Amino acid sequence: MPAVAAAPRAGAQDKARRKRWQRASHLALWALTLTPAAVTLVDALTWNLGVDPIETLTHRTGWWAILHLVLSLAVTPLRRLTGWHWLIRYRRQLGLGAFVYASLHLGVYAFLDLGLDFSILAEDVLERPFMTIGFAAWLILLALAITSTRGWIVRLGRRWALLHRLVYVAAGLVSLHFVWGRKTVQPEPLLFAGAFAVLLGARAVYVLRRRRARAS
Repeated sequence: MPAVAAAPRAGAQDKARRKRWQRASHLALWALTLTPAAVTLVDALTWNLGVDPIETLTHRTGWWAILHLVLSLAVTPLRRLTGWHWLIRYRRQLGLGAFVYASLHLGVYAFLDLGLDFSILAEDVLERPFMTIGFAAWLILLALAITSTRGWIVRLGRRWALLHRLVYVAAGLVSLHFVWGRKTVQPEPLLFAGAFAVLLGARAVYVLRRRRARAS
């Protein structure tokens, strides 16, 4: 086969191979993301959620929501630090994982704890600051999940980046919700709050350096 004709064919094969790998890696990440939900479902069906199943479900779903939010926020600074630019492909998926678990967290409370009594839910959100900030964080994650598609990126243009900076506001609200929810000072919520603070600090340092570079 002539070398001129073989080169485009090899390029097409490489492209197809990369697509297959990306598809497989996304599926593997979804499998990892949803594994805690599957384990929790099995525990629920086999009555292995402890003496207070609703509380266990609430804590587990909230914990996984926060972890996914930390991981999604860690992608950009880690990419800048290591040069692993391929990490950016998985940031949206991790963010959607945070939204999925945050929705399960809210669903457990609304469905199992309140019996889908939306009047009590509205009253809680309006009158209990702990609930208000948690619900506000979920609304932000909802907006970010809806507008995370390519279509919305094109539709919103430069406003898309501004909107998605709200993820740092959501992280702050989630941290406060977690610390407040434990009622006593405990290391785990403070650890997550510290992680969010470090990630926000990394973002601030990057913005300051970029502004100085532009000014010089």
